Amino acid sequence: MSRHKSKPNPGRNTRLADQIQKDLAGLIQRELDMSRVGLITLTGVELSADYAHAKVYFSVLGAEPEVANAALNEKAGWLHSLLFKLLHIHTVPTLRFFHDDQLARGLELSLLIDEANRPRVEIPTSSEPEDPDEQP
Repeated sequence: MSRHKSKPNPGRNTRLADQIQKDLAGLIQRELDMSRVGLITLTGVELSADYAHAKVYFSVLGAEPEVANAALNEKAGWLHSLLFKLLHIHTVPTLRFFHDDQLARGLELSLLIDEANRPRVEIPTSSEPEDPDEQP
């Protein structure tokens, strides 16, 4: 058994991811031009086990997701340097931004469920019941 390996701490990973999400949200709101990238909401942060990389998920209103994604990834290094000043940790993860389409998918699934649960109205084709033994 190695004495230098430490057990991963999932609680620390979650706390750090939440802090990064909170700090990044403030930085993005203050530092990026909303007229160009729209209103960005961070929906989650996933950290690698060694805290070296972070996947940052976002949703956007008022702009195309591709435009916001390009702007965020273009500014990722700059946001990393600002985040480094806010966090007091040894390794600040490199940031990669991904558009989170779960909200749109959730709305789409909700509409499909509502449509499936809607009662169907059957329109009768004729007013008299058909008798298979009857001949015209």
